[in-house]
Amino acid sequence: MTPDALSDLDIAHRLADAARAAILPWFRRDGLSAENKAASGFDPVTAADRAAEEAMRRLLADLRPEDGVLGEEFARAEGTSGRTWVLDPIDGTRGFLSGTPTWGVLIALADAGGPLLGMIDQPYIGERFTGGNGIAEMQGPHGQRPLRTRDTATLSEAILFSTFPEVGTPADRAGFESVAREVRLTRYGMDCYAYALVAAGQIDLVIEAGLQPYDVMAPIALIEAAGGRVTNWRGEPAHDGGQVLACANAALHAQALDLLRPFAA
Repeated sequence: MTPDALSDLDIAHRLADAARAAILPWFRRDGLSAENKAASGFDPVTAADRAAEEAMRRLLADLRPEDGVLGEEFARAEGTSGRTWVLDPIDGTRGFLSGTPTWGVLIALADAGGPLLGMIDQPYIGERFTGGNGIAEMQGPHGQRPLRTRDTATLSEAILFSTFPEVGTPADRAGFESVAREVRLTRYGMDCYAYALVAAGQIDLVIEAGLQPYDVMAPIALIEAAGGRVTNWRGEPAHDGGQVLACANAALHAQALDLLRPFAA
């Protein structure tokens, strides 16, 4: 099949397949080391992160050379089409290093208006969540099924996730806690898999801060295709990252946003 005959969804699946092949030999491997990219704290990168992004970039150079590429590990490549593939080869590298299956490969296609297509792929357990272009579905060990977010009506019935208990700055933490006090259940540490669970109708909210575009572009497309809403804490587009609120439906989004707005950066 020629590159022109491949749809954007075909390309996304090929990228995810390439990333899986590059990453899995490293997962739970004895002696896997990580470099720290942060001047303070711990922001790890491994050989698996770099190998996966390189594999995806090689494919895009062959199949979509006119599109731009924004990835976490290497410099941005400008395109001529007005479209950009946004890649996070391993979202949740800390989890990857710890051996948990909460990390994932994030792949999005965006234009100036935001993400058009988003995919969260969890190679180890074999689950792939896709949203955009009229599609909201997951593929996994139990087959393929459509995705739909929950219709939970109030925060008091909702399940809330975030990756880090500290969330971000003290102000970010205060905003998060204003919502956490109102929900039924709060859990931590799920990385990008939490966003996939919103799209799959398992949980209701994810609230985070300090995100980059490559952290959130794919979750935005996925969750919105499944019926949810994703914005920043002011209720504006969250394509650039920062403070992010992902909700299963508009009613919950409005309730959470009322609590978060006083803490919006």
